[in-house]
Order: sequence, then C-alpha cells, then structure tokens
Amino acid sequence: MNTKKQLKRKSMARYLDPKNDLTFKRVFGEHPKLLLSFLNAIMPLKQGRYIEKIHYLPAEQVPHSKGKKNSIVDVKCIDNEKNQFIVEMQMFWNEAFNNRMVFNAGKAYVKQLNKNEDYDILKPVYTLAIINDTFDHKTNEFYHHYEIVNRENTDEVIHGLEFVLIELPKFSPQNWENRKLAVLWLRFLNEVGENLSSLPPELEANEDIREAADLCQEAAFTPEELDLYEEYWDAIRVEKTIRNASLREGLEKGKAIGVVEGEAIGIKKGKAEGRIEGTIETALKMLADGVPIENIGKYTGLTIQQIKQLNPQP
Repeated sequence: MNTKKQLKRKSMARYLDPKNDLTFKRVFGEHPKLLLSFLNAIMPLKQGRYIEKIHYLPAEQVPHSKGKKNSIVDVKCIDNEKNQFIVEMQMFWNEAFNNRMVFNAGKAYVKQLNKNEDYDILKPVYTLAIINDTFDHKTNEFYHHYEIVNRENTDEVIHGLEFVLIELPKFSPQNWENRKLAVLWLRFLNEVGENLSSLPPELEANEDIREAADLCQEAAFTPEELDLYEEYWDAIRVEKTIRNASLREGLEKGKAIGVVEGEAIGIKKGKAEGRIEGTIETALKMLADGVPIENIGKYTGLTIQQIKQLNPQP
C-alpha cells in the first residue's frame, strides 16, 4: 500500500465496532472473501481441508428470532461441498441462546432433505458463535468445540452437527500463538471500535483484516445506518440494565433467605429460584404444623440454622 495513502487513511479513520449487528453483517454478510478467511482461520477444520467458496442463502431462509437486539443469526452460508455454516454474534449468554443455537442448526440440517430423498445426501451443519460474554466459569479456555461423540470413546463421532463457541472476553493472543490468522481476526473483533483511530501494525499488515477494518470506518455508512448502529447499542444497554437489575435482585434475595450465596442465586436465578422457593415454602408449612426442625432438615436438605432463620409468622 502507498505510504502516503496509508497515513492519510489512518489519520482520518474513525472505526465502528464490528460486533454491532450492522457492521458484523457488512463485513461478513456482504464480502464472501472476508468470510472465507474468517471461517478458515477460526473453524477446527482437519489438516488439508479448507473452505474455498461461499454461497449466501437468500434472506428468507435465514431464521429470525425474538430478542434480535442481542441474539442474531448473522450469516448462513453453504460452501462448495454443500456444508452449511451458521455464523452468529451474541452479545449476552443465556440458556435460551444455547437452545436456539441447537434448534437452528438442527432445522438447517433437516431442511436439506426433500420428500422421497435419501438420507445419504445430508451434509454437515457447522455453527460458529462468537459470544461477547462469559458462560463457562469453570475454565479459562475461550474456545469450545462440540461434536456428537461416544462418551466412553471420544474418537467415535457421529457426524452431522458441530458447534464452535468463542468467549471473546477470555480471548488472549498468547493463548493461540499457533493460529496467527485466527488471532488477528479475534483481535479485529475485540480491538476495532470507536476508541481506535488507527489499526495496530499487525492488523494493518494483513490485507483481509485491513479491508474488514476499512468497511467499519464511520465514513462508509450513511446517516440512517449510523442511527441504526446507535439504536443497536441503545438496545444492548437496556438489556444489560435489565440483566444487572435481575442479578442484583437475586443477590439480595440470596442474602435475605440465607439459603445459598447471593451470587449463586443471582447468576442461576432463572434456573434455581423456583426450586429454592419451593423448598422454603415446604419448610415453612412443616414449621407451622409443628414438625421438629431435625425432621424438616431431613426432608428438605436445609440446615438447622437455615430453618431457624425462616421465622414463620404465626
């Protein structure tokens, strides 16, 4: 690249965040060359295998979902061997997203087959989900590859559906030194944004990354598109506020009832709250009926101290 042009471009650049719905689709949904580079770098393809051509599905075949503000199916495409790839950018993690991801992959797999066609024509469906959130708190690993495997012998695989989930907040270039292009693409997603005025030299040096960054420059969007860009972040902020309020509610409830640590209830509130409340309600009824505390603990799993803290009203 001409040095003068490069310096001029750097000095004038104001980048938009590629994790936004608008910019993510602009980069990967409209430029197959960039999507090819991205998929070949990120997906766990066997040695010697690579994707060489992408065909985007018509818009009406890409599934729509409720809560699109933070959970979007961005790109659904087919390679030259008829394998399907679903690429998603997810701002928040929740169990509903996990179920929807499996549902969409299964639906894409089933839709390959028309009436009176044999099962042997079915091709694999791969899902790549980039998540701007942490969902696995048990490990520092950010890259998760799921297949259908035999639990006793994981070398035995049923082919058809595969899922790659990436937790962006955990990503560190040092964790993936052996996959340099993948590191560059993940750095692109993590580092490019409103606070960046010029690309880091490593990103600038790669032609595809540089092109993707150019597509994210504010000057490349119309005023109407920039309004949509801001509306997306407004929706994300509202969702984040609701999530944080729910978490605080769970924390306060956990401290009040003394059953579990507040943080555990806050994080697992939707999943565990009903079970906890049911246990407490049972213990309260048993106390009201004069059942000895020791027996209540035996049947509910609560400790004697927890039962005494309930203090039912007469």
